Amino acid sequence: MLRRRKAKKPVAAPEARFHYKGSRLKPLRALVYTVKLGSLSRAAEALFLSQPSISLMLSALEREFGQRLLERNRRGITLTRAGSELYELARPLVEGWEQLDQDFRKRMAGLQAARLIVAAGASTIQYLLPPVVRAYREQHPQVQLELANVTGRDGLALLRADQADFAVGSMLDVPADLDYAPVHHFDPMLILPPGHALAAKADVRLEDLSPYGLILPPKRLTTFRLVDLVFQRQKVPYTVAMEVGGWDVIKQYVAMGLGISIVTGICITDADRQRLAVRNMRAYFPPRSYGVVVRKGKYLSSEARAFVDLIRPGLFMRDYFESGHSGR
Repeated sequence: MLRRRKAKKPVAAPEARFHYKGSRLKPLRALVYTVKLGSLSRAAEALFLSQPSISLMLSALEREFGQRLLERNRRGITLTRAGSELYELARPLVEGWEQLDQDFRKRMAGLQAARLIVAAGASTIQYLLPPVVRAYREQHPQVQLELANVTGRDGLALLRADQADFAVGSMLDVPADLDYAPVHHFDPMLILPPGHALAAKADVRLEDLSPYGLILPPKRLTTFRLVDLVFQRQKVPYTVAMEVGGWDVIKQYVAMGLGISIVTGICITDADRQRLAVRNMRAYFPPRSYGVVVRKGKYLSSEARAFVDLIRPGLFMRDYFESGHSGR
């Protein structure tokens, strides 16, 4: 009597296993700290691990993703393109995880935030942010809010050093390591003393400004660069009568008859229109945008997102940052 042999079940292909998948945070922390601190030894010291352990975790990440993530050379550690992409994804996760216990305790204590630092220039703080700050203070009175009054370059330095949660201001050139979300746009305005010869003209041409000295912010600031660029491209000569910082000072000097100026519409109030002649110059100068600047991959706390939502109501800004949008 023949016995039937039982058909053998097909053997499934072995699934790739990685010993650390149950705790992927550790190698991702190793990657983030290595990039932030610039070397394996510094990352190992910060994470209380040995340098070989850091190296093994980074190698395991490269094997799993099948990509070279880091290049080691005489200058130290350099990210590959794949490494840069993974770093941008991993950094907010690592930062958010490390802040989880602190955020949880705050929520359990009924607090929404402890401290929020916003970098902004003087004009942004004076003209754009007051209603936002008032609303934020009413909604989050327990938050220690700090408005760091800095120029554009110094504000970006604060962002890169993680000494500010985000910045609010105007940008012409957006660096590769930052994201910029423009929110408000303002036209360029020519301001004149009421009795000025050009005040009688409804439409002022760029060429009409040549005979008169301009009062402008210092050369290091964006406004001066923009005004100079427009005159140079149009090949229209111009003269600078005075360089002085601060829109209020410029408006005061123009009202005194010491010169004329090109300012951003953000600083023009109803009171200014009573003492100055104002002409829109958008036919010659581009509008200036003001918005929110964050470091790419930056983890924004719930209190920071609440402030951003007041600058631009609705879900747009929240979705913009939570989706990891890039300005590339």
